[in-house]
Amino acid sequence: MRAVTYVKNDTVEVLDKPVPEIQPDEVLLRVGGAGLCHSDIAIIGMGDDNPLIGGTLGHEVAGTVEQVGEDVRGWQAGDGAIVALILSCGQCRECLAGRDNQCEVAYPRDALAPLSPGIGSPGGMADYIAVKAHHLDPLGDLDPVEAAPLADAALTPMHAINTVRDRMVGDATVVTIGLGGLGHMALQILAATTGARIIALDTDPEKLKFAEAHGADLALPSDGNAAARILEETGGKGADVVFDFVGVQPTVDLALAVVAGGGAIRFVGLGNGAFEYVAGSGTPLPWGVNIERAYGGTRSDMRQAVALARAGKIGVEVVRYPLDEAVQAFDDLHHGRIQGRAVLVP
Repeated sequence: MRAVTYVKNDTVEVLDKPVPEIQPDEVLLRVGGAGLCHSDIAIIGMGDDNPLIGGTLGHEVAGTVEQVGEDVRGWQAGDGAIVALILSCGQCRECLAGRDNQCEVAYPRDALAPLSPGIGSPGGMADYIAVKAHHLDPLGDLDPVEAAPLADAALTPMHAINTVRDRMVGDATVVTIGLGGLGHMALQILAATTGARIIALDTDPEKLKFAEAHGADLALPSDGNAAARILEETGGKGADVVFDFVGVQPTVDLALAVVAGGGAIRFVGLGNGAFEYVAGSGTPLPWGVNIERAYGGTRSDMRQAVALARAGKIGVEVVRYPLDEAVQAFDDLHHGRIQGRAVLVP
């Protein structure tokens, strides 16, 4: 089968690999679509000593069941399915508490990231992927190509949003920075599931037009005037919740500048921005601000995202590429040519 393989620093190739043989508790999934994420760009740029070299990439995966293992129940050939982002054990303390995105087996404290398809385990940018049955969720009538990015592009903002729902009530104001793969889904989830006033920011005018058409109450350029404008719009109070889906220094600075006292920031983007926290009067944070380094989501978050997509309340802006054009898709994403999410289609 064809498989998009990380062969050396900043380089992927479509190689021929054997179709995986499944274990008794596994399902062989014929891949219908595999999303391409900025995390994939980051992974392949980590140097020639990266232990992930040689692996098949792709952590946003959906498709059709081709074969089931002898111990598998509840799945049969032809069923549409989406693969969990985090390959949790289902048995540890964190999993049993409903925090499977913090699985102690999939995510030991010193790990680069939780074990995921394409990140420590063979990914879905291929014709087939072997998956443990308990890592699958049903798609219903969703198109696997359009559904594949839900595994991260919807799951991750869904989880971040779920952690701050107590702050998004009444006349709350929410700021979402960055309207790319994750941010454009966060905007739709916020519009579909909260009554908060949504202020969306991006540097791309086309993405701001998307925001205006998909639930933003106000779409602003993410520039040097953004903080003052947000404070003006909130009567000087600031935003109750800020989601940063970029994570570069200017967006981190913006989040800190506009969060209200007692508010919350969710840093989701991986742009290497930073701030210094001082346990005293020198910190840039107002009192009572809650900050979380958000990652992935739980199986409950995933099912919520799929349900919203099936109801037509959210949808991924998909740019399709044949699997054989994976190198071009990586290049287009790296150079900012993609609106929404690139999906490789075997």
